[in-house]
Amino acid sequence: MNKTYRYPPTESQERSEVLASILCEEIIKGQLEPGEKLSEATIGSRFEISRGPVREALRRLSERGLVDFVPNVGARVARMSLTDMLDLLEVRVSLEVLAVELAALKMTQEQKVHLEKLYQNHLSMFSVKGTHSYFQSPEDLDFHYAIAKGSGNPVLVKILCEDLYPKLLVCRSQHQNIKGRGVKALKEHQTILSAISEGDAELASMFMKRHLQSARDSLKSLIEPSN
Repeated sequence: MNKTYRYPPTESQERSEVLASILCEEIIKGQLEPGEKLSEATIGSRFEISRGPVREALRRLSERGLVDFVPNVGARVARMSLTDMLDLLEVRVSLEVLAVELAALKMTQEQKVHLEKLYQNHLSMFSVKGTHSYFQSPEDLDFHYAIAKGSGNPVLVKILCEDLYPKLLVCRSQHQNIKGRGVKALKEHQTILSAISEGDAELASMFMKRHLQSARDSLKSLIEPSN
């Protein structure tokens, strides 16, 4: 950790929120590695803030499952197993099926246009970088972020966008050997997009459920290979 940041005078809570966001991004990108010790003193020195906001930022990340507090050791970057990822995917199915149903009914035309642009950008990116990089990058979740936000339900948005999706990104960052479902996933995104564009909540729900169950089953086959 070699960068130094300077903040204008702010309240301790605001500083801890900013710091938590920065550390979260570094964990997702793998700049802070699984099991790496997160020293309050070192982080405080790096960001030129007192230990109070640092401690609060680490507590926030712990609540989101991104940091573990180890007795007699302190805070460390949480290690995410493939089983952890499977657990997240199982929860994700129910939440995103609800999100896409609401999005199909509530999304504005502007939001639908944005979702279409995301899909087209993903197609272009996939053609350049390929299946594996698509799966491991944030672009796959950008599509799902947009749908969650299009649901118009702030509780659902918070659970998915602030809690579940960051954990999924950390899992992917820590398991970059997993092969992606790029071609199939993009085709599934297209069917979901079409259903949302038509305002068909039932169809969007069905396509989303198939999409996420396929991703879950693909991961499950890696954890529980057939004999």
